Amino acid sequence: MLLPKALKKGDLIGVIAPASPPDMKRLQQAIPFLESMGLHVKLGRNIDKVYGYLAGTDEERLADFHHMIADDDVKAIIFARGGYGTSRIANVINYDLIAKHPKIIWGYSDITYLHIAIRQKTELVTFHGPMLASDIADPKFDTLSAQMFQQLWEPTALRYDETFSELNVLVEGRGGGPLVGGNLSLITSTLGTDFEIDTNGKILLMEDIGEVPYQVDSMLNQLKLAGKLGEAAGIIVGDFADAKPKNKPSLLLDEVLQHYLGDLECPVMTGFKIGHCFPHFAVPLGVTALLDTKDKSLSVMPGVIRE
Repeated sequence: MLLPKALKKGDLIGVIAPASPPDMKRLQQAIPFLESMGLHVKLGRNIDKVYGYLAGTDEERLADFHHMIADDDVKAIIFARGGYGTSRIANVINYDLIAKHPKIIWGYSDITYLHIAIRQKTELVTFHGPMLASDIADPKFDTLSAQMFQQLWEPTALRYDETFSELNVLVEGRGGGPLVGGNLSLITSTLGTDFEIDTNGKILLMEDIGEVPYQVDSMLNQLKLAGKLGEAAGIIVGDFADAKPKNKPSLLLDEVLQHYLGDLECPVMTGFKIGHCFPHFAVPLGVTALLDTKDKSLSVMPGVIRE
């Protein structure tokens, strides 16, 4: 495990878009949030590029990522938004460069592919948390979501329990291991690639947006057949936004989750406000986590170290 260094006042933050193009007006609205914490912001050279549904060509997005990684003045990379596109550059990223210049990398949704790829190739701890244009600029961005950035300043152990949201136990038990995962669609898309997610002995996080029950069913079935669910030491189900069935008849999401997760031999809990939601509880990926259904809690070790 490779931990990035904690932030300090005056640090420079790199902001890029490795997937879909951000709304530049919303991005500018979000930047003062970082500045209010005493941080400075450096935008990627190609952040305003548009290439269809991508934020510039693969070469342009890759160049921005490599530039921010190689720049030792940049202490963290916080992505502008997700969308689609990170998987297109995963196989050409210089992972040795990341290992030589470890720093905070923060985002979620389509960024899940980068989280998984970076962990597989470098073991660098990265962060699953709200992004600038898509989340921080949203009027619903709340105090708790904002407070989650404080874990970047000081090594901070996190604890999620029912003071944040109601949690439901599908399978009782206690399990621990590195926290991995993120967006279910992106997790599934790694299967059969060089970046296939490793869930063996891990706590698996899953969340998604806009996936109706039969689509979630399909992805969980694929993970089951690939052995990824049975290998996990625990499973936490985050927010599944806009998951109501659009056609009838249909199974409900809870029925799908019960079918695939309810008979596993590891602890499983649902109801975590992690994902496309507010509040958005941000967590480091790759650190040790403990899932305990007896007291309905998730404990997560710190994701940064002091310099």
